[in-house]
Amino acid sequence: MSPSPATTPDNAAPAPAPVALPPKKSSGKRRRLLLIVTFVLALLLIGYGIYWFVFLRHYENTDDAYVAGNVVQVTPQVGGTVVAINADDTELVQAGKPLIQLDPSDAKVALDNATAQLAQAVREVRTLYVNNGTFAATVATRAADVERARSDLARRQELISTGAVSKEDLDHARAALQAAASALTASREQLASNQVLTDRTSVARHPNVLRAAGQVETAYLALARTTLPAPITGYVAKRSVQVGQRVAAGMPLLSVVPLNALWVDANFKEVQISRMRIGQPVTLRSDVYGSDVIFHGTVAGLAAGTGSAFALLPSQNASGNWIKIVQRVPVRITLDPKELEVHPLRLGVSMQVNADIAQSGGNSLTTNQPARTAAAYQTAVFDNAGRDAAALIARVVADNSGK
Repeated sequence: MSPSPATTPDNAAPAPAPVALPPKKSSGKRRRLLLIVTFVLALLLIGYGIYWFVFLRHYENTDDAYVAGNVVQVTPQVGGTVVAINADDTELVQAGKPLIQLDPSDAKVALDNATAQLAQAVREVRTLYVNNGTFAATVATRAADVERARSDLARRQELISTGAVSKEDLDHARAALQAAASALTASREQLASNQVLTDRTSVARHPNVLRAAGQVETAYLALARTTLPAPITGYVAKRSVQVGQRVAAGMPLLSVVPLNALWVDANFKEVQISRMRIGQPVTLRSDVYGSDVIFHGTVAGLAAGTGSAFALLPSQNASGNWIKIVQRVPVRITLDPKELEVHPLRLGVSMQVNADIAQSGGNSLTTNQPARTAAAYQTAVFDNAGRDAAALIARVVADNSGK
């Protein structure tokens, strides 16, 4: 008979002793720790609030900022075939240095023809002045003929009653007087007609000479424009022209970028520009040099509209469903040229901008700025062509005026 389940055999293992649990930690220590953490966080928040009130609220910053500058395109004023390219991408060129040379053969031929026409015009005008003297002498001769014919007619009229002169001779004398008077009138009109062509002018200022001189100047400028100079000092970029290429007037060939006159276009949110004024100081950092190099600038002006307003395809918010998007306003910031000379920047590189808006008493728009009296940008590299053309015209006139 099997043993009862309640009975335990003598060789069975004893039951395990109960495990003692560790005593619970005191809740007071945890409470003190939470109080300390809460106190530290409160101090940090209070410190940040004081820091923001004293310092941060006077600054607006953005990383949506990029370096901008002038990109001067070099385009020909006359068409032609490219025979030489004197500069390539990334090279520094000085203002006035020849960049591209077009074939000047046709322009030289046209200038030679215009110069010959000017010389011919000067000689023809000189002839007009010489004819004034010739026609004046002719008038004097015709006047003497009239006086002689009138004397002959008077003598014959006195002798007609004596029969020494026939009536036919008298008629011939009258006809000779009329012919001499007609010849005198024609000579005077011819002299007056020639004087009209030369009245109140000189050989150099005669309309015929000026017209020919204008043709010479046009041909000279066309020849001078076969050489394309650098309009400003800068670095060559975006060269697309090749030797032997036939180019037309106005065709972009390459660009020159002056890296010593750059600025920054910083795109601030519309909620950041309420206290932004012209002339406020700005500090900038470039990703090119990192945080070790700090650039200094000033706010030069705020754009007249947001970037979306001047986009190629402006958004139409009245077309249906609408979601508000915070817009950005471009702010132009000038840079210190001396800092650019030490740490040059490139077009399009990104910048970190921090504007000091503590002084908000100025203007946000250029309302009180005086009207500009001089050109913002100008070049004088094309002035020599006009002066050289004037010198050539003066030389041709002098050589053919007989002086």
